[in-house]
Amino acid sequence: MIILTTLPLFWIMISASRGGHWGAWMPSSISAFEGTCVSIPCRFDFPDELRPAVVHGVWYFNSPYPKNYPPVVFKSRTQVVHESFQGRSRLLGDLGLRNCTLLLSTLSPELGGKYYFRGDLGGYNQYTFSEHSVLDIINTPNIVVPPEVVAGSEVEVSCMVPDNCPELRPELSWLGHEGLGEPTVLGRLREEEGTWVQVSLLHFVPTREANGHRLGCQAAFPNTTLQFEGYASLDVKYPPVIVEMNSSVEAIEGSHVSLLCGADSNPPPLLTWMRDGMVLREAVAESLYLDLEEVTPGEDGVYACLAENSYGQDNRTVELSVMYAPWKPTVNGTVVAVEGETVSILCSTQSNPDPILTIFKEKQILATVIYESQLLLELPAVTPEDDGEYWCVAENQYGQRATAFNLSVEFAPIILLESHCAAARDTVQCLCVVKSNPEPSVAFELPSRNVTVNETEREFVYSERSGLLLTSILTLRGQAQTPPRVICTSRNLYGTQSLELPFQGAHRLMWAKIGPVGAVVAFAILIAIVCYITQTRRKKNVTESPSFSGGDNPHVLYSPEFRISGAPDKYESKRRLGSERRLLGLRGEPPELDLSYSHSDLGKQPTKDSYTLTEELAEYAEIRVK
Repeated sequence: MIILTTLPLFWIMISASRGGHWGAWMPSSISAFEGTCVSIPCRFDFPDELRPAVVHGVWYFNSPYPKNYPPVVFKSRTQVVHESFQGRSRLLGDLGLRNCTLLLSTLSPELGGKYYFRGDLGGYNQYTFSEHSVLDIINTPNIVVPPEVVAGSEVEVSCMVPDNCPELRPELSWLGHEGLGEPTVLGRLREEEGTWVQVSLLHFVPTREANGHRLGCQAAFPNTTLQFEGYASLDVKYPPVIVEMNSSVEAIEGSHVSLLCGADSNPPPLLTWMRDGMVLREAVAESLYLDLEEVTPGEDGVYACLAENSYGQDNRTVELSVMYAPWKPTVNGTVVAVEGETVSILCSTQSNPDPILTIFKEKQILATVIYESQLLLELPAVTPEDDGEYWCVAENQYGQRATAFNLSVEFAPIILLESHCAAARDTVQCLCVVKSNPEPSVAFELPSRNVTVNETEREFVYSERSGLLLTSILTLRGQAQTPPRVICTSRNLYGTQSLELPFQGAHRLMWAKIGPVGAVVAFAILIAIVCYITQTRRKKNVTESPSFSGGDNPHVLYSPEFRISGAPDKYESKRRLGSERRLLGLRGEPPELDLSYSHSDLGKQPTKDSYTLTEELAEYAEIRVK
């Protein structure tokens, strides 16, 4: 601490205690540059009653006791000194005036140490004072920097050098202070213990860039080559600033990701990686990595890095985008609807980037969106044709996922036009084909017989459902000649529909009865008839006779009794066999039924397989109407 005072404290103490007892006062420590000189101020006292005629004194080096033969620095009685001090020491003070100030010149490091003064008043009146002064030989100026230098706050740095050599006066200058401020020289100041210093001050406002800056002070002695320099590095404290961090990061699901956060601060910051307020990793360091192994979509989001020390804090964020294939789409919406209602179906998924969403039905695109996570399909006034399986497909460059869902349209029964009755041998079979959802009930009504047969009577009615179609077959025996009226009625909770089934006569079944071979024979007979008629007409045209006629008509191709010319005995034998089976109560051979319908294409003739299937189904249901 620098005290601006003109009178040293030990001079005041001497004045107050003069005439008291043995005592000495000198600075406890003093410093000087190597190669210069130093004046050690000294005052001593002794009891007044001694009244010595002559006062002598001795300066010792590093020991106050003569019996230890310490090096003599100065001796007023004999002028004999140690070789190290020859030509270097002399007394500046007047011992008679109790002033023992010592001057040492051409200082070298080995002269640094403790200096003791011994008063010699003659005889036994000699006294070595315990008080001593420690000389420090230096070669660098002392730069005093405040214990705490904070960026943005003004600071005062001082350069202090000893100025205790009356023969040489130092001059101070600053080194490396450019950009910091202009120095102010306060000049020569007296210290608390009577020593002198030269002081130069430098005021400036440090920045974070000044941290670690090397600031120097130079002490030069004019007219000599003596020049001394000292340096101090500025320890500027400042809050953290994040200087290094990832920009937005994109990573594929399952890959490894490293996020880096680096900050500049003094002292070093506490770095913390956080996500959604949760601490993931922290450490006191200039940089900190956050490693994510096999990233998942759940780790997608914003990550924050917080840097803080006792002087402030800083934070920055980075967005991690995890790229992944679409998740399996979910379908929310109506899956069961009544005919005529509006249906809304929402298909949604999650992916990065957003996918292309498409809804298909039977490979036909019904709706699609690009780079959206949701797709709404609206079907106004649904019809039975809208019933079926749908697919929602989501895809991006990382993969594809699909979900199937069914839309069930409920509607009143519809009896298809291919429903009819047909005669076969001695039976009549009635076919009622109903399209409906939910499954309807089917009943056959014979108004002329006042009879109603339900589909639940499995003994007489056979039913089979395929998709939305319900096929019911009723078999009547003994009604081929005079088939009754048959009305098919179908109902469910949405409505009822009835249809009188049209009757298809026995001529419809002829081709099925005669088979392929019979068809070829019939075709040959038809050709013969055509040829015969053609020849007859030619003859008539040639003769131009009006009485010409073909007297012998050809045999009839077929009759209502399905008799084929040239084979009456065989047909009659089969008919008699069927009559005998009925008399015995046995089921006759399954009638051949003309089922000229298709569940998929209305109006088309059935294939051989569909005909055979219907004929087989017909064998399971039969009712005899008396």
